[in-house]
Amino acid sequence: MAQPLQPLAVVLTGAENPYRVLQWLRRSPAARLLGRLVLDPGALNHESLDTLPQRAATAYVRGLLVTAGILPPRDENLALLTNWVARTVAELPARHAHLIRPFAEWHIIRDTRRRSARGRYTYAAHKGDCGNVLAAIDFLNWLDSQHLSLRRLQQPHLDTWATDRPTLRSRSNPFLRWSTARRLCPPGLSIEHPASQLPGHFQAEDEARNELLRCLNDTALPLDVWVAAALIRLYALPLTRIVELPARPSYRRSAPARPPRHSNTARRRYLLPGHSPGRPRNPLGLADTLRHHGLPARAARNTAMMDALVDLPPMVIADLLGVHPKTAERWATLAGGNWSDYLAVRRAAPQG
Repeated sequence: MAQPLQPLAVVLTGAENPYRVLQWLRRSPAARLLGRLVLDPGALNHESLDTLPQRAATAYVRGLLVTAGILPPRDENLALLTNWVARTVAELPARHAHLIRPFAEWHIIRDTRRRSARGRYTYAAHKGDCGNVLAAIDFLNWLDSQHLSLRRLQQPHLDTWATDRPTLRSRSNPFLRWSTARRLCPPGLSIEHPASQLPGHFQAEDEARNELLRCLNDTALPLDVWVAAALIRLYALPLTRIVELPARPSYRRSAPARPPRHSNTARRRYLLPGHSPGRPRNPLGLADTLRHHGLPARAARNTAMMDALVDLPPMVIADLLGVHPKTAERWATLAGGNWSDYLAVRRAAPQG
């Protein structure tokens, strides 16, 4: 193997079971992709990988190259968003692209870069930003279907849009605010938010305590299940936050004789690593795993949130858990009342 690729050989041969590595090299699509890339050293960069179909094999190979120090680490969630925006805008008709491109690049992505610089841009946030762009595209398509333009938009039109698309109404607000600020549509337009729904899934005190004891004492639980379920029940952390938690740093007794081209010190190691090297566990898959082991997340987190708000002010909860301050205030209002009575009413109500 060429000298610049020696760190990759170290990563591949450092597995506990070399026979699995050999099997991976012979059968995996990621191994075949890696084989093609190493024949062309000029393709060993993020830009070249970004031009490939973004399948699991591409993500795995990228993770291997970053782990080996051959490629520099980067915020993959930010890269996913910027590359997705570029591909999506390129497929739009020109009349829509000239609106969606500046909205996405100067409003969505600019804010994303700020969050990324603070280390707070998660995969869930990336999916939400993509949803905001898709809602803007859907809104422009709807305007076309109604023979309308942004400049001719009136509040009754917007009300009709929001009523017909309840799942997109909140996602449409960023584009509406951006369009209004740039005087692309009449001032004073707004999308009314529906009344906030109070949480409806809680646990009884005995159930919550027994599940927490199981997390702490059941040695048959897989490690990832034990860690995630305990963090939910102790600290009300959402799965999207748990999968982004860093692992404790490991220290080597001696430095390698030849360090990689790119330092790995900036590459984040996750407490719950995902399938691709250098990427966290998928929160949706983790939720399924927790349910499979009888430790579902939603009701447990709601209950832990209520318990936390008894002792901590909402602003502290918002900062610790990464929720919006208004969300924390709404929860605090519920917790400040007799929420045990509320829970009893919810349990007595027929389940739809």
